[in-house]
Amino acid sequence: MFGARQTERSIILQRTTDTADLVTVEQLGLTIDGDSFVPYYVQIVDQVRELIKKKKLSQGQTFCSEGEISLALGISKMPVRQAFQKLKSEGLLIIAKGKRPVVGSGRVPWNFQQLRGFSEEMRRRGLVPSARLLSMSLEEPDLEVAQALKLAPGERVYCARRLRSVNGEPVAVVTSYLPARIFAGIDKLDLEHQSLYAILEHNYKRKLHWAEEIIGAMIAGEEEAAALETSAGSAVLVIRETTYDAQSVAIEYSLSLLRGDRYTASVISVRKN
Repeated sequence: MFGARQTERSIILQRTTDTADLVTVEQLGLTIDGDSFVPYYVQIVDQVRELIKKKKLSQGQTFCSEGEISLALGISKMPVRQAFQKLKSEGLLIIAKGKRPVVGSGRVPWNFQQLRGFSEEMRRRGLVPSARLLSMSLEEPDLEVAQALKLAPGERVYCARRLRSVNGEPVAVVTSYLPARIFAGIDKLDLEHQSLYAILEHNYKRKLHWAEEIIGAMIAGEEEAAALETSAGSAVLVIRETTYDAQSVAIEYSLSLLRGDRYTASVISVRKN
């Protein structure tokens, strides 16, 4: 009877090793520092994030169970469950009832109470941002843009359309409209390797102060879907944002189309008496 159990266990382990898309506990190499003040679940989350960032874990791979990780680390299931829930909320683990977890592409949480540029926000979260300039032109604004930027008749704007990516994966197409009278020559600057906000503040000495955002949703058309590498008809988060400087002058109006499966909005509401 004992021999039969040993044989069965060996077969299971062999199948696990031979399955290319199944992650084993040994492959993860997770460790726990019992002397650290950092909670166990945070230690696990940080290590799994790093594995995904370094592409040692790939989207679609089948992940370990809570029980397997808790057994390997010699801890209870509770902190592992907390870690799984945190990773699930970030889209890094896809967990369905009755099935093993699967490595996800990751949703990018965005706190709209903080005025940060895309690059600033992503680096703050330990992610690697990048941009590709799709187009840049000097044009007559439509009514929506002219009203948002409070432009005088005849004023023109620079229109910069960029594809924003996180860890090499496209997540948003951002179209920025900038008054030409304020940002003369911005079309000659490097908008792919420099933060737009950094350029506005450092090159043009416009201190950013606050922004007004309107958040909605739409269905991706063929053009948007192709740029975002998703399917036409998929959900897209839409953000219309007007950014003001320290003198309350509207200096940028942007339209952002963000993949719904990779972005979440985070807003904190406070009840006032």
